[in-house]
Amino acid sequence: MLDFDTAQQRLLDLPIAAIAVETVSLQQALGRVLAQDVVATLDMPSADNSSMDGYALRLQDYVPGATLPVQQRVFAGQAPQPQEPGTVSRIFTGSLIPDGADTVVIQEVCKEEDGQVTISEAPTLGQNIRRQGEDTRAGSVILEQGTLLGAAEINLIATQGIATLSVYRQLKVGILTTGDELVPVGQPRESSQIFNSNAPMLTALFQTMGAQVKHALHAMDDLDATREALNTLFADCDLVISVGGVSVGEKDLVKPALEALGASLDFWRVKMKPGKPVALSSVNNVPVICLPGNPVSAYTVLAVLVSPLIRKLQGRSQCLPLRIQATLKTDKVFNETRDEFLRVRITQDTETGLLMAEPYERQGSGISSSLPWANAFARVPAVQKYTGGDRVWVYLKEDWIR
Repeated sequence: MLDFDTAQQRLLDLPIAAIAVETVSLQQALGRVLAQDVVATLDMPSADNSSMDGYALRLQDYVPGATLPVQQRVFAGQAPQPQEPGTVSRIFTGSLIPDGADTVVIQEVCKEEDGQVTISEAPTLGQNIRRQGEDTRAGSVILEQGTLLGAAEINLIATQGIATLSVYRQLKVGILTTGDELVPVGQPRESSQIFNSNAPMLTALFQTMGAQVKHALHAMDDLDATREALNTLFADCDLVISVGGVSVGEKDLVKPALEALGASLDFWRVKMKPGKPVALSSVNNVPVICLPGNPVSAYTVLAVLVSPLIRKLQGRSQCLPLRIQATLKTDKVFNETRDEFLRVRITQDTETGLLMAEPYERQGSGISSSLPWANAFARVPAVQKYTGGDRVWVYLKEDWIR
């Protein structure tokens, strides 16, 4: 069996085709990936301005106990007159600093009466002034190619007045589920059948990660139907994910259907639980990854093993999210021959401040209720005994599934 890290790296090392690039407006950029660096067009702030409401003055004009006349009132968006010696300017947050002024005194330590201001605390040079260019400098790279765009990144771009961006085209994904026993959600089912939960689950996972699900097809246990569905997916998608039907059973038809399309299947047994069987192939340079059919296993494998490849196919520079460490909160002993990815809930101990990883009571691969309950996967290394108090690596869902 392949150890987990080797399998994950093999996926990341897959050669991929050049990703198409398109231009979108800033309003359409959320969740997209930059196809080129974003370069600042101007200094930010573009001029010295006040970080507080108060009074601007030349520090050399301050004398303890003395009063200074108010020369002008400067609101944000107004151009002030140069600061005259021996005066102050009433100023507000974001107001430009008058030429000649070098200090802003907050209003809480000032008293204004009849146009005269008394300062009760000695100011220091340069206080409460945001300097031109202290945030960004024109011509500097503010966001690098491969950056996933969220609200914070869009804010930074907007401060530069940049209205359009070059981004990678959204990854187009095709999903194939197989099996006579599966019934679409909402349709009548026989007692021998189960609802097809993999299709909506995987669709939601890909949408959460910013990919476009082009097709979510289902094939009955028929070779021609399976091959036809795969042909559709390879024609329209950048990545194909199949679920189940890839073993060597009489009705496991994904493997012969792929072979009929000229693909050879690299079948792995990955040292992970849940989700040992994973297969990899490609048709016309479109990769196909075959996941185990059990929904919990398919979810786990996609989340922690396959998601780095998805990010690479999207053009992201950060393909492997960070892991954190937490302390197991349990009285059970875990000791498997494979790395076990426990569904856990991360909380913080109120006394020690430590992050605690509490496993779901039932860890069987058929326990779908564990997935919405958990907010992370805790990785317990193979062939080692772990129990409460032991430290483990944790894969937070909010980082690994986005």
